[in-house]
Amino acid sequence: MKNHIKIMWVAVLFTILFACKQGPESAENSSMQDQMESVESASNLSSSAAKVDKNSSRKFIRTADVKFKVKSVAKTTYAIEDATSKFGGYVTYTNLESNIYSENQTKISPDSTLVSTKYKVENNITIRVPNTKLDTLLKTISKQIHFLNYRVIKADDVSLTMLSNEMAQKRSHLSEKRLENAIDNKGKKLKNITDAEENLTDKKEQNDAAKIQNLSLKDQVDFSTITLNIYQDESITQEMVANEKSINSYRPNIGLQLLDSLKTGWFMLENIISFIVLIWPILLFGFLGYFGYKRLKTKKE
Repeated sequence: MKNHIKIMWVAVLFTILFACKQGPESAENSSMQDQMESVESASNLSSSAAKVDKNSSRKFIRTADVKFKVKSVAKTTYAIEDATSKFGGYVTYTNLESNIYSENQTKISPDSTLVSTKYKVENNITIRVPNTKLDTLLKTISKQIHFLNYRVIKADDVSLTMLSNEMAQKRSHLSEKRLENAIDNKGKKLKNITDAEENLTDKKEQNDAAKIQNLSLKDQVDFSTITLNIYQDESITQEMVANEKSINSYRPNIGLQLLDSLKTGWFMLENIISFIVLIWPILLFGFLGYFGYKRLKTKKE
């Protein structure tokens, strides 16, 4: 019986030791797994899409469209702008704004109100960066990511389009030369010269259009475009503001109102007396006329 009890206690002891050993390791493994998932989510921002050897004739226009959450939009914006400048790029558009979702006012005291505002800070940024620095910049931006919503990277091959434009330029240039020689050597009549000149102008316009399109494509190949939509968790700010005083708070008390009324009445009495004194000649003539009328009436009776 005693042997059974000893064996049971030994089994319990081993079980406790095994559980204690597994607990920290399990927590550590879980924490490490979370960190790896976070790093993996951020590293997914970079891309090797359409990486071409320098000696290759292929030309790619590479663009990136990314949306992600950060801890602070303002700080992330400054970090992205600094990194863009560091890698030889530039910001073509940025719109940092706070979108207000609700605003509540709570009256705390007769002269104070608490204003609670819920808002969300967002920023839309468009960046141009040298094509060779696209992946490097994306990896730098990934350090700011708290949660990645999506990442879209495109690579459009424009090699044939640029080659077609170059060939069109050459054909147009040769056609221009032939027209110029024809105008100089064979153009006799004014109508023929005018038609030829118009045709030459059209050829030059086509040549210029192909050249400008190729320059635009080359610029897009040399500088990749990155569109970023960054945001942070909804925030709340509270501010104590002073209430506007009602006009009733400026009304005088009853004592002052009575005193003002007495003064106003006295001023009115003064005005009446002044008016009577002002018209005393009229009153005098009126009194004399009334007195004379009474005496005449008495005599007749």
